[in-house]
Order: sequence, then structure tokens, then C-alpha cells
Amino acid sequence: MIDNLKFFLNLTKTYILGISCFYHDSAAVLLCNGEIIKAVQEERFTRKKHDSNFPKNAILYCLEYAKIDLTDIENIIYYEKPLLTFERLLETYLATAPRGIRSFISAMQVWLKEKLFLKSVLKKELINLQNIISKNEKFTLPKLLFSEHHLSHAAAAFYPSPFNESIILCMDGVGEWATTSTWIGKDNKITPLWEISFPHSLGLLYSAFTFYCGFKVNSGEYKLMGLAPYGKPKYVKKIKDEIIDIKDDGTFKLDITYFKFHRGFRMTSRKFHKLFGAPPRKRETEIKQFHMDLAASIQAVTEEIVIKLAKSLKKETGIKKLCLAGGVALNCVANGKLLNEGIFDDIWIQPASGDAGSALGAALVSWHDYLKKPRKVDINDSMKGTYLGCDFSNSDIINFLNKIKAPFKTLKDLELFEKISEMLDEGKVIGWFNGPMEFGPRALGGRSIIGDPRNREMQSIMNLKIKYRESFRPFAPSILEEDVNNQFELNNRSPYMLLVAPVKKEICKKLTKKEEKLFGIEKINLVRSSIPAITHIDYSARIQTVSKKTNPRYYNLINTFKKRTGCPSIVNTSFNVRGEPIVCTPQDAYRCFMRTEMDVLVLQNQILLKNEQKTFNSDTNWKMEFELD
Repeated sequence: MIDNLKFFLNLTKTYILGISCFYHDSAAVLLCNGEIIKAVQEERFTRKKHDSNFPKNAILYCLEYAKIDLTDIENIIYYEKPLLTFERLLETYLATAPRGIRSFISAMQVWLKEKLFLKSVLKKELINLQNIISKNEKFTLPKLLFSEHHLSHAAAAFYPSPFNESIILCMDGVGEWATTSTWIGKDNKITPLWEISFPHSLGLLYSAFTFYCGFKVNSGEYKLMGLAPYGKPKYVKKIKDEIIDIKDDGTFKLDITYFKFHRGFRMTSRKFHKLFGAPPRKRETEIKQFHMDLAASIQAVTEEIVIKLAKSLKKETGIKKLCLAGGVALNCVANGKLLNEGIFDDIWIQPASGDAGSALGAALVSWHDYLKKPRKVDINDSMKGTYLGCDFSNSDIINFLNKIKAPFKTLKDLELFEKISEMLDEGKVIGWFNGPMEFGPRALGGRSIIGDPRNREMQSIMNLKIKYRESFRPFAPSILEEDVNNQFELNNRSPYMLLVAPVKKEICKKLTKKEEKLFGIEKINLVRSSIPAITHIDYSARIQTVSKKTNPRYYNLINTFKKRTGCPSIVNTSFNVRGEPIVCTPQDAYRCFMRTEMDVLVLQNQILLKNEQKTFNSDTNWKMEFELD
């Protein structure tokens, strides 16, 4: 009887698997009847940042969590159409030949080996996965579908949003051909408006300056954004006169002679270097005022384009809501400026706006577009706070800690929150491992390193002793949702740390005349407010509002800290060190804890003090058996 009931219930469940891979940020997403069940990035398992390989581990985790295998999936959908990308590659080379022959040959070797036959590659990988799960070679793969790159972005932006109708603006480096695309989302349908095609790309323009200023493309753009407030936008006119032609409606065209991304291994050409009077900065060399001014300039140009595009879309359609996705949507400074313009009544930004989030978009394309299923709109959104990844029980964690003989104490929630609040107040830096892992590039209280925002030394301590990264990099506050307007000029929710807003003037500190005369990095240690650890040099902060509904334990921790200190916010940065992905498992967290100068580690209800731990071998390779919550 019970088996018959289970069989009947399984018949009512429709599972869809969305995947992205083979470029960067591979991921897998599992839907059940249109609901997001799990969404995970491959890098979190392999520990290889921006891992682009087939997301074997991510898929296995999703299937294991749902207690299904591939034969239970209705269809599997890939996030773009590789043949259209191959068409762009060929046409671009033919337009620039014979220049770019070395990069073309290198690309062709990859394409002719695997990407051109991607459907076969995917099927082979999926068959291997199913054999791992069931050891049964006789099975039929689910239907394999292909979305389009920018359609996947648009779907990830609109379908999980809290809007019945909105404009959708997608901006990234490049998909198959599109670099900027606009759409209208209504109910369960997405309709294209217009697009800007390769090589004219806002994302690639920003990446070109990222490269020129000595940061890694596709991962260092946020560093460029963080560097911008230290400079002056003195090169805006030069950029607009020489490099990019921006129309009144926000559409644009690049002078492609300044770039090599379409025909070479580098982003910028000699003409670009001559225009600014210097070669590209080599990584790990000194960052000069020149680079800060360039960062400020390209940031200003980006903001101008985004705001102009938004204004023209509002004028063109009259629609009052806006959804954003694509890599450019992770530029939280531009997002904050856009919100402040008041062009739209409300804005929603996909928290996993890059290619990882496109796995989600592709799955939603399959559900709404291919299967024609209706859409349920959540008044907040349907992303579940992005807490969609791996979860570990207290028993899992205790078993692991006992296995490695690590000293720890187990505390109940109320006692734990009091103890952590006391330690934060004492200036300690704490690794906070709580509940399911986040999906996307931001740590939001699931896998975070936390500190006291009132501590004037906290930024330099975290950057230099914990994260081992550039000293100029700013940190973000996590603040109780209802208290956000007490510390920041923001009246909106910002659950995904994708909006920058000014710190309230009432809590800001006026600089002395001597302090005001400082330049660049000299400004970094100046106290600008009563929460100096999260106040950037332009008196702004990248804000995460924390809701009791989406992350009750993190909310209760911050609320306990508020009751103790009167401060409703804490410092929040991702639980990782420079060059590594955010931690996934308790082993990852313990390893990161022991390799840095972190004071305390909290693994769910287990608390570990650094001064009680034994000597640590960073080469230890733990294999942890765990049960899924």
C-alpha cells in the first residue's frame, strides 16, 4: 500500500535539470514542478575557482538530495546554443583575418575536439553519471534541450522575481551573439525586444579595463569596482571620445581597433595602451593613482550607459518594474545609482547573475516555455534567499570533528548567539557556517566570515590576515531588514548584497583638512563613520538586508549582537581565502579556519576556538561521509 502511494506521488512530480558548463562557473539546478529544489556550483565541490568542467558533482548532489536518478528527469536543458557561438567565432575570424590566427587555431582545437559536438559530449557525461548512480547500462536518457544564452539570463531574472510583469535587461560579455538584450516578461512568457550584438559589449569593455589595470578577467571585475572610489573619473571624456560612442538612448558602439578580445589572447590593443600612455599593469605590481582614476572613469561610463538604457526602456514600454541579469548586473554600485534614479517603481536583480545562474534560467525556460507551465509569483521572490546548496546536520559535523579529534563545544542557539555576540564585541573574527550553502558569488550568512563593523581595524585585519587579498577591498554589512534605514540611505530590501547605498549622514564623521588632502590608498584607514569597517571611502556600503523568514539563525545572531551593542549590523565577507571558492563542507571550513588568523569557527551549533586547536597539516585530505538534511 505504501509503495503504491509513493509510486502515485512520484507520478505527480516533474523534475527538470538545468546545467551550465564548458566556459566558466559550471552549475546544476534541479526543479520539481517548477520549484527550485537545489542549485549548486561545481567549484564548491572541486575547490577550483570558476570551474568550467561538466558539473558532475553538482548534478550528483542534486539527484542525491531528491533521491532520484536521471531516469526520473523529464528533461535536461543546457544554457545556450553552442552552434551559434561557433558561427560567431568563424564570422569574427573571417572579418579580421589573417590577424588572430594563433587564437583562432587554439580555439578551433577545443571546438573540434569537444564543443562542436557538445550534444554528444553531454550525453556521454550524463550516461557515465547514471552508471555511477545505478550501475545499469540499459536506460534511456531524458530529452536534452538547448536554451539560448541571453534567454537563460532573462528567464533567471524574471521568473523567480516578485513581479507579474517587468522589463528585463541582460548585460554581459557575450552569449552566442548578444551582449546586451532587452525583453518583456509577463506571467509565464518572455518576449524579446531588441539586442546589441558582439563585438559591441559593455561587459567586455569593463573586462578590458579590468585586464589593463592588472586584474584577472571574469573574476577581477569586482576588484576594479572596489578600486574606483579611490580615483577620480578624469578619463571619462577620453573613453567617450575615442573608445565608445554612447547614444542618448543608452545603446553604444565600440571602436574595435582599441581591443583584441575578438581576435587575440589579450583584451586590449597597442592603440589602447598608446591612448593611455602605458602598457597593462602586471599582476601583483603596485597599483598607482593612474589605475584608480581609470577604474573610476570606466565605472562612471558603465553607470551612464545602464541609466540611459533604463530610461529609454521605461519610455519605450511604460512598464514600471525592472529585472536585471548578466555579469554586469553584479555591478552593485551601478545598481544602487540606478535605483536612486527612481526610473522604475521597483528593481529585482538575479543574485546568481553570471553563467552559474543561467543553469537556473535554462531550467525555467524548459518549465515555462517548453512545457507551457503556469507561473507562481512569490511576493518576495522564489530564490529562497539563495540558500539552495549543500546542508549538513549537527550530527554530520560532530562526527567529522570527533574523527579529526578537534576540540569543540556544542551550544544551543540562544547560548551560541550570546557567546558569538560577546566575541564579536571583543573584536574577534569568526567563521560562520550555517545551514544550506548560497548559490551565486555572494556569501549571505550561510558561509560567511563575520566581524564587528564598529572596529576601525576590522577591514585591514580581514583583508591582510584572513582573506590574504588587496588592502583596498571593501567589506559589506549584513543588517536587520527593519533597521536598514537607521544606518543607510536605503528604503528597499537588499537581500542579495547587490545594492550600494550611502551611509546615513548622522553616523558619518567629518574628515580633517589634513585627511581630506590624502590620495588613493592613503585614505583607506580613515574613520568615516561609527561603522568604519564597512564604510567605503565615498561613504557608501554594499548592503545585505537580513530577513527572519529566509535565514532565521543569522537574523537572530545579528539581533542578539544589536541587543548587546545597539548596532543592528555586522561585517560579512565570504568564507574563503583569495583564489579559492567559498567553502562548501565542514572540512573546507575547518581547513580555511586553520590556515588563517581567524579566531573562532562556528559549524552550526559547534564552536571551535583557535587557541585550543592542535597543529594543522594543510595537505590533509579528509573524506567526509554525511547524510543530507
